[in-house]
Amino acid sequence: MFVSKSMTKKLITVTGETDILEVGKIMRDNKIRHIPVVDDANILLGMVTDRDIRSAMPSVASENFDSKEERDKLSRLKVKEIMTTDLVTVSPMYTLQDVLLLFEKYHYGAFPVTNDKGVLEGIISIRDLLRAFGSVMGIGNPGALLGIVADDKVGQMKKIVDIITAENISMGSILVARHWEEGKRAVFPYLLTHNVVRVKKKLQEAGYEILDPMKWHLDQLPKK
Repeated sequence: MFVSKSMTKKLITVTGETDILEVGKIMRDNKIRHIPVVDDANILLGMVTDRDIRSAMPSVASENFDSKEERDKLSRLKVKEIMTTDLVTVSPMYTLQDVLLLFEKYHYGAFPVTNDKGVLEGIISIRDLLRAFGSVMGIGNPGALLGIVADDKVGQMKKIVDIITAENISMGSILVARHWEEGKRAVFPYLLTHNVVRVKKKLQEAGYEILDPMKWHLDQLPKK
């Protein structure tokens, strides 16, 4: 799946001349934390976040907090003076996997999406990414997630799928991940049923270990 199919396209933007009090109100009113800053041609100039706004505001402990003089000073402070201009942008043709790696590397909450001319086309956030992966995996449909430990060998996936389909159970998706034990893989089929007792038993009879998905996490994986 490509970023262009999952990004948020209806954006609220501001210009560099917008004052920070107005931007703060826009964020509160729309319950958003990131606003792209663009010029008249919709070229991306920077990003302003709720953290940028808070950093520019006086401390509540300050004796000048909420004074007329302080408000007047803030009203003269423009977005261009506090926005982040050293941005990491993504292309609409990036895959969701590309963006996932960027989220892991930079720990940002969102990335602006621009074309090769720097024109802003959208923004993709963690929420957009989760929604997209949820759709791909069929998690929106009622069902149950199984965890299975399998040997890292050719043909294991077919055996697992055959056991599941022999029970007349449909799958919304199937995910294969690393396992902390050498030579093993963690397989997570999302089954479109809540009645999984029989299929679990069949998998165990075939020699597979059933893994609680809640007990599998990245911290357990071997370090590279």
